Amino acid sequence: MLFGIQTPTQKPWPELAAQWTWLEDLGFDSLWLADHYVPPFRLDGPIFEPWTLLAGLALVTERVRLGVLVSCNTFRHPPLVAKEAVTVDHISGGRLEFGLGAGWFEPEHAMFGIQFPSNAELIGRFREAVEICNLLFTQDITNYDGEYYQVREAPFRPAPLQARLPFTLGAHRPKMMRIVARYADRWNSTGSLAEMAERNTILDEACLEIGRDPGAVLRSHLYVPAILPDEHPWDSAEAFRDFAGRLREIGITEAVLQPPVGIAAAQVELIARTADELRSR
Repeated sequence: MLFGIQTPTQKPWPELAAQWTWLEDLGFDSLWLADHYVPPFRLDGPIFEPWTLLAGLALVTERVRLGVLVSCNTFRHPPLVAKEAVTVDHISGGRLEFGLGAGWFEPEHAMFGIQFPSNAELIGRFREAVEICNLLFTQDITNYDGEYYQVREAPFRPAPLQARLPFTLGAHRPKMMRIVARYADRWNSTGSLAEMAERNTILDEACLEIGRDPGAVLRSHLYVPAILPDEHPWDSAEAFRDFAGRLREIGITEAVLQPPVGIAAAQVELIARTADELRSR
């Protein structure tokens, strides 16, 4: 198992920087930010933009893998997010995990005047964005003629620092899973373990349809306390072991967890030690 943490982006910068340094020292494998204009569960709260924040956090960490889980495709033109990603990859010394999702939280779109397309268009834009980013990351000059995006003789320099910039794609349903199956190094989703098991099977089938080994895609779960109020992995070492074990039983090999609001530092340290025990088995 791999274990990561997704931290809120609402704290003041000095607190966020200190938090990431501390979490890295505790041994977590990856650290992530969410991508929102407003906090989904507190619409009037403060929040930072994640890609610029991630660049700063890359400079206060040294080892941990980092990324945006996941960057919302409706917020940025694909070549822009590709440029942001490569910039952070260089700043971090090649530690970026490139996360991208179609977009889902409609209220923030309405608040800030951003078009929220139909489901079919969301999926179509997401597919084209993934294809464009993949091309930009892997070749010097890119042309792309899509329904939603066009790229003409576009140079992409510098290239990513990593030979392969890993794709983390967020998806829940079959049409999105077919995009994941073709391009993702990691698939991430949130929801109940029953939902995750069903989606995991759909991804297996989508991989087999195109002749890709399903084992080539890392399976990752994002635990959000507000989404899974009946799960309590932070409560104790035993609860964490139980949660991780049930994820493993359904084929999920990475747990990315949001800490509950107000959790004590000692409890986070306990979970970090427990994660280290599980990782070494």
